[in-house]
Amino acid sequence: MRRAVIAACMLLASPTTSAEEVIHVAYSERPPYMITQPDGTPGGLTGAPATAAFKHAGIPVQWHKVPTNRQLMMVKDHASPSCAIGWFNTPERRQYGKFTKPIYRDRSWVVLTNAAFAARNIGSLAELARQHDARVLVKDNYSYGELDAFMQHWQPVTAISTAPTLKMVQSVSKGMVDLMFVSDDEGHYIIEHHAGQQAPNLRLLQFKDMPRGMERYIMCGKSVPDEVIARLNKAITFK
Repeated sequence: MRRAVIAACMLLASPTTSAEEVIHVAYSERPPYMITQPDGTPGGLTGAPATAAFKHAGIPVQWHKVPTNRQLMMVKDHASPSCAIGWFNTPERRQYGKFTKPIYRDRSWVVLTNAAFAARNIGSLAELARQHDARVLVKDNYSYGELDAFMQHWQPVTAISTAPTLKMVQSVSKGMVDLMFVSDDEGHYIIEHHAGQQAPNLRLLQFKDMPRGMERYIMCGKSVPDEVIARLNKAITFK
């Protein structure tokens, strides 16, 4: 009888004493959004609030620093619960992912270009749309918010890259392409901290008709329980 009572107590206790499943969280080095800290966690504009949310929610995490396309593969893979940091919430991504509350909002979009293209003195998106020979560099599987529709209407010469942002910046500086769209935060950070010898040939163009910056989220796969999303939302402090 005593053994039966002990066994029953163990069964009742097991849901609270069993180890919680680890969430695999992916990110890539992308200052100022994500900068790996000495302890291996991501810091930066989106990395820091995401790290804090998982910590304050008490959710066990395994961090993975991987390229963006690999992040999407992890989120789409239902075999293990995975999330990725700093993604836009789009209708396409909602088909395979769940989103938390926003963790950050970009200030605005800007055009990162080189001195030769900047010499055209373009002052708005409306004027840019008339430059049909412009060569635009975009990141593979990225969304540029409202600029996606703008580029579909504009239909410039488009080059798609899987390279890190700084490699893409080199292509702009060397004149291999004319421009790329970046957030105001990222553009100024690149010019001030990472452009190096390329800086004198780079320009940031700010247009009055540029759409507002987008909110960024933690995107998780369908295998991540809704209860985990709810706990993260409760821990997220961005308003």
